[in-house]
Amino acid sequence: MTVMASAPTSPAAQPGPRLGLRERKKIQTRQAIRAAAYRLFEEQGYDATPVDQIAEAADVSPSTVFRYFPTKEDIVLTDEHDPLLGALLRSRPVDEPPLRAIRNTILEGMRDILGSDSPEMRVRNRLIRDVPSLRARSGEGMGGTARLLCTVLAERTGRPENDLELRVAATTVLAATQEAMMVWVDEGQTGDPLDYLHRALDLLERGLTL
Repeated sequence: MTVMASAPTSPAAQPGPRLGLRERKKIQTRQAIRAAAYRLFEEQGYDATPVDQIAEAADVSPSTVFRYFPTKEDIVLTDEHDPLLGALLRSRPVDEPPLRAIRNTILEGMRDILGSDSPEMRVRNRLIRDVPSLRARSGEGMGGTARLLCTVLAERTGRPENDLELRVAATTVLAATQEAMMVWVDEGQTGDPLDYLHRALDLLERGLTL
């Protein structure tokens, strides 16, 4: 999902066995690249920041950056949230209507992520709003999240994964989530982003009546 920034801290997403040294080093390298990139993007702009400069700031080679993030856009857009959302949706009560189940899943996942109020999350959402290529790619990522949600909803409802109503429900909630974050950015990121999210999802649940 592309409207969030840091790895989730929900109990559903807590790690199991302790990671080995190699895996921990990979995570540290990925985090160092992201941190360097966000700092440079904030200081001098996305388009004015080449990958080799990000690599130098992160103390790695450009080839290492591309090993972790195939494109510069991926540094901003790659996240680890879909498994969390899938697990949260599977944990919802079986008799909960699909739209309500997706809504509660998104709210629970976003509450953990947005609750950290990380500077990276704020920069990331501004970049998605301001950089056309990132905004376009974020839509592609949202499509992958929608397919995951449809897979879980199909398990819960017995409908096929390609069911029209499941697809519309999943993509509509995700689009509302994305737009809520963009309005939050447009209004200066001064309020609680969860308030914007609640307002957007309330609108869906009352049938888009204004």
